[in-house]
Amino acid sequence: KTAPARPARIPAKTMQTPVLVLNTNTKREQGRKAQLGNIQAAQAVADIIRTTLGPRSMLKMILDPMGGLVMTNDGNAILREIDVSHPAAKSMIELSRTQDEEVGDGTTSVIVLAGEMLTVAKPFLEENMHPRTIVMSYIKALDTAIETMDKIAIKVDAEDDTVMLNVIRTCLGTKFVRRFGDLICNIALQAVRKVTITEMKQKVIDIKRFVRVEKIPGGFLEESKVLNGIAIAKDIINPNMSRKIVNPRIILLDCPLEYKKGESQTNMEFQKDMDFEQALRMEEAYIFKLCEDIIKLKPTVVCTEKGVSDYAQHFLIKAGISVLRRLRKTDNNRIARAVGATIVNDPADLKEAHVGKECGLFEVRKIGDEYFSFFEQCKNPKACTVMLRGAGKDVLNEIERNLQDAMGVARALVVDPRIICGGGACEMAIGQALVKQAKTIQTSQQRPFEALAAAFEIIPRTLMENCGAKVIRVMTELRAKHAEGKSFSWGVNGTTGEITDMEELKIFEPISVKYQTVKTAIESSCMLLRIDDIVSGLANKEQ
Repeated sequence: KTAPARPARIPAKTMQTPVLVLNTNTKREQGRKAQLGNIQAAQAVADIIRTTLGPRSMLKMILDPMGGLVMTNDGNAILREIDVSHPAAKSMIELSRTQDEEVGDGTTSVIVLAGEMLTVAKPFLEENMHPRTIVMSYIKALDTAIETMDKIAIKVDAEDDTVMLNVIRTCLGTKFVRRFGDLICNIALQAVRKVTITEMKQKVIDIKRFVRVEKIPGGFLEESKVLNGIAIAKDIINPNMSRKIVNPRIILLDCPLEYKKGESQTNMEFQKDMDFEQALRMEEAYIFKLCEDIIKLKPTVVCTEKGVSDYAQHFLIKAGISVLRRLRKTDNNRIARAVGATIVNDPADLKEAHVGKECGLFEVRKIGDEYFSFFEQCKNPKACTVMLRGAGKDVLNEIERNLQDAMGVARALVVDPRIICGGGACEMAIGQALVKQAKTIQTSQQRPFEALAAAFEIIPRTLMENCGAKVIRVMTELRAKHAEGKSFSWGVNGTTGEITDMEELKIFEPISVKYQTVKTAIESSCMLLRIDDIVSGLANKEQ
């Protein structure tokens, strides 16, 4: 038998077709290009707000997409309004928001510091040093920085108003409200003192939920104050109700005082002509029962989060009760904390213990164009309202932002009563400690370690730049002062640009603000340095 013919050999292709895994519309940056792009984006964000650091800072005016105006030098408020497309820049802006939520101050410092830490890493990346080496060095430096801060911190008594005011003054010294003296400082301190409670041997201060800031245009800023109770922008629902009640008994509800309405559509079947009247009578009987359960406890003020029907008003007016309806849930919670009442879901469940009796005066007053209901002279309010008066809306918004920062600082100090010198003194001390520590490192991590020490100098340097000092000369003097190692309190006077002892100037910051700033800046730098590939999956349809 003859062997079967072998098939002809097909010559192999010299070129293979490329396999496309990603969509052709996606944009991709890899390796060194991605890392350097991230650093440039971080630098750009830091440059936006660098001039807003310190007492001689400039303001930024931002037009939001809705046509609103924001004028501020608060780092977080500026970056919140800016629309950026680069993912690394978005990540930087998130740092500022985190800082604001956690401690309330240091929103500008954290961005400037993080931007500089990435900038000093750039030469090492260009020399092809592995990002992991730089990151390991930065993490080691973070431990040294925290140890240094613990060493130079001063323990204080959080109950001492003088110390607290010094720290709040430092926070507000860079803001718009510093020209009004200690007014906002005192308001912030009083508000924080009011809402402080001790739970399981720990102090809990919830500013967000229990301090309400009411901004009322008109009047003078000097008329601003912290109420010993709560004010809400509501009027009584019927002119026959009392507008002023001394020692009121307050009931808080979160149910409607009207007959139940169907969700979308309600069907009722009537057999006889009397059935319709009976249905109305049942509704009336239901409302009468609700009112009876309330009147039984002899309250003088009833607040509900839902509606109140005319029929229910009739019974409540006869019983001499003033009613506020459609309150916000948050307002109801604040009133409950201030007057010692409990919010009840069903009037049938009401007991004497649920009635709030700790309020000394309920009164409805007109301020500007609005009516406000005041629950004042509370015995021990654990919630309060801050009334802010001022010339216009933009001014009031800026004062509120400053007040929130001041309250954040006061809260941070009550929770951890240790302070640290401001004005760049703390950053210089950390820088010196890192330079000393770098000499003990024998590996390739030594150079990034030293570079990070130089990065910390950006804070005092920016303070000098913003007040027009001779940066190189003053910076050299400041380095010399810290190199002597005698005192850690030498920093920059942000108003004159001279070197001053911060303890004499009484420029102090809570240690928790500095902890948060340094940790966030170093950790975010490490995170951005470890990115080596950016894939933008969302392609613009129009392009």
